[in-house]
Parts: sequence; structure tokens; C-alpha cells
Amino acid sequence: MNRTPFFVLAALLAASPASAQPDYRPADANLAAREAFREDRFGLFVHWGVYSVLGDGEWVMNNRSIPVEAYERLPDTFDPQHFDAREWVRMVKDAGMRYITITSKHHDGFAMFDSKVSDWDIVDRTRSKRDVLKELADACHEAGIKLFFYYSQLDWHHPDYFPRGRTGRNTGRPESGDWDRYIDYMNAQLTELLTNYGPIAGIWFDGWWDRPDAPWRLDETYALIHRLQPAALVGSNHHVAPFPGEDFQMFEKDLPGANTAGFNTTTISGLPLETCETINGSWGYNITDSRHKSVPDLVRYLVRAAGHDANFLLNVGPMPDGRIQPEHRERLAAVGAWLRQYGESIYGTRGGPVPAGDWGVSTRKDGAIYLHVLDWAEPALALRWDPSVEVTGARLLRTGETVEASRSADGRALVVRLPDRPTDLVDEVVVITTR
Repeated sequence: MNRTPFFVLAALLAASPASAQPDYRPADANLAAREAFREDRFGLFVHWGVYSVLGDGEWVMNNRSIPVEAYERLPDTFDPQHFDAREWVRMVKDAGMRYITITSKHHDGFAMFDSKVSDWDIVDRTRSKRDVLKELADACHEAGIKLFFYYSQLDWHHPDYFPRGRTGRNTGRPESGDWDRYIDYMNAQLTELLTNYGPIAGIWFDGWWDRPDAPWRLDETYALIHRLQPAALVGSNHHVAPFPGEDFQMFEKDLPGANTAGFNTTTISGLPLETCETINGSWGYNITDSRHKSVPDLVRYLVRAAGHDANFLLNVGPMPDGRIQPEHRERLAAVGAWLRQYGESIYGTRGGPVPAGDWGVSTRKDGAIYLHVLDWAEPALALRWDPSVEVTGARLLRTGETVEASRSADGRALVVRLPDRPTDLVDEVVVITTR
């Protein structure tokens, strides 16, 4: 992931996407997968690799300027002895998540799968010899959980990733290489992921921003993915408007249209949307990072994402032995408990017709509008309303209690009278029925 806004957004916006897949026409299976993805609303992001051994996040190779020769010692001490794919999937289902996106290769170039085009992978370099992605893919398929593979286009280890980009300059590689050979290598690994692991929900790219002016041959890569698995969705964390051939748009640490992180585009496409965020401050395992977000904060982010018509991809960084931090497991379980009560206002919804504000957001589904009142202390809430929409009823989702909801004289405002708010309530969901 991109941890700091170290590049200039204007330079990215100036880069041409002409080499993407300009004549792409999504298959029917792809269009159906897009709509199903919109309805999932909640997924688990997993940043896991040999960098977890150092307990300092996934950017440790770059941040500490660790040369390739030294970094290659890490797999010897990486032992996923406590990794249990089925247990991970049970955790995901208990959290109310519908899909997993896991790092198949991060910026350090290490493949967390059995790659035949390189020995820089988990099967060839670790003592366990386990293909953890195969185990996870099997568990996901058994349980009906969708599986996306994160794949870093950026590579700090491969000698042919040359000329160098903005990162990974101090890893001791020779100042030479064959860029086209690197792209061939990347496409060969993607072919492995899309042919050896069953149905894959999509490929989640990251790293284009390292060399936005490079000849990435995106048309070839995207066409390869769509040919091998037509239903698989292609997305890229490049922080600009989607390129031709991409099937969903993602925002890193920001809701769609916002740019508080400093590197996101404010352009919102008509594609399915997703926002990703961490539980603490790190993507990969960081032993000193105790900035764990509270359960109410995570619920609010999930709710605001749905109100912005986006999925929420919430990250964990497993420990090198395959365990997920107990602080993170506890929070996932608590969000899952919230969803068991309020899930109808999240799953299968689209962003609602009431503009978002400090008070909260709205979602909609099947003739119902869900007002997610996140912050409101007054007895009445006045909201902008479409005068052509007639209100037929209003009730609290948590109790079924009827509440008063009336339109203003001109029909352009809806006034909802709320009962006293319990002190521990995160989100008062009001269900408005209309015709």
C-alpha cells in the first residue's frame, strides 16, 4: 500500500491511460459480478508477507533501505505454523464480511503462492513449503467467500524492474534491467494466480504510481485477466480516474470523492466503488502500532462507506506465524455483531437519496430508505427531500418503534422526530418507506 503521499498527484493526472484496454466490453459474467460486488459491502483486506517477521510494516524493505541480499534471509524465519485458512474464513463470516482481498505479492516481490516462474516465493524459500493462498482459496470456495488477489506491479526485488521508480532505490540491485521482461514475468505470475486457484473474484493492483509514465502494457495485462476469468474484476489503486478495462474503483483511506490522505482522485466513476482502511495505523504487521480504532469508529466508517455507495475493505496484518492480532479479531467480531442487527440497512443497498452530512448518511433498497443517524442530539432531524417522493411510514430498525416523519409544506424537507438516544448507540437507523 501507499503509506505516504510522496508523489505529486498532478503528475499522475497527466499520465495517459491510452495503454489500458480501450476496446474492453465486459462479459455478461463480469457485469453480473460487478452488481454482486456492489451488494457485498464489507470485505477483509489482508497484508501478509515475509516482512511481518520484522514487525515494522510492509514497507520495511524500502524504509530501512534493506538490500536484497539481506532481505532474502527473511523467508528462513517465516513460519506460518498457526495459519488455519478455514479458521480465517470462519472469522470473516462471523464479521459479516463477504470477501477477502489478500496480498499475493507485495512491493518486496515475494510471492505468497507457489510460483513456477520464480523461486522468490513461499513454497521455495520457506521451511514450511506451504502454499497458503491455495489453502485459503480452497477454504473460501468451500464457504462461499469471494477471494481477490492483491498484486503489486511495483517490485523492489526483481532485477528487471528498471528504470527504478520513486521507491526501492536502495535495495542493492544492479542499475540495469529489461522492463519488458519484467512485465512478461508479472503477466506470467498473474496467469498462475488465475489458472491454479479456482474462480477468483478479481485482481487488486497497486504500485502503478511508482512509475506512472512507464510502459506498463496494461492493455495486455487486463486482456489476459479478462480472457482467463471473464467474471474476475480488475481494479487498480493508482489514485486516478479508472482506466479502460478496469471494473471497479478504489479509494485508499478515503471515502469516494474525498482526498484527506493527499493522494486520491476526487473523481467518482460509475463503476462499483470500494474504500480501504486499517484497524490500527499499519497495513502489514507492526509490533509497536497500538493505535487501534474503536468498534464505533469502524462501524461509522462502514456506514459512511455504504452511504457513499462504496464497499468497505477493512485491513488486518497477520503475524508471521499466521495468527491475527487479538485486538483485531475482537473488533471484527464486534462489527459482525452490529451487522447481525443492522445488516439489512447495509447489504444490498445503494447510496441513499438524502445528502450525507455531519448527522450521518442514507442508504436505499427495495423501496426503503435507511437514515443512518450517527450524530444528532436534538429531538428532530430536518433533511433535504425530493418533493416527488411520498413517505408512507417510518420506524426504528433496532426496535420496530414507529417514529414521526413529515414533509415540509413545499415537500423539500423531511422532519424526523427521534426518541431519546441511548448513550452507547453508534447508529440510530430509521427506516423510511415510500411510494
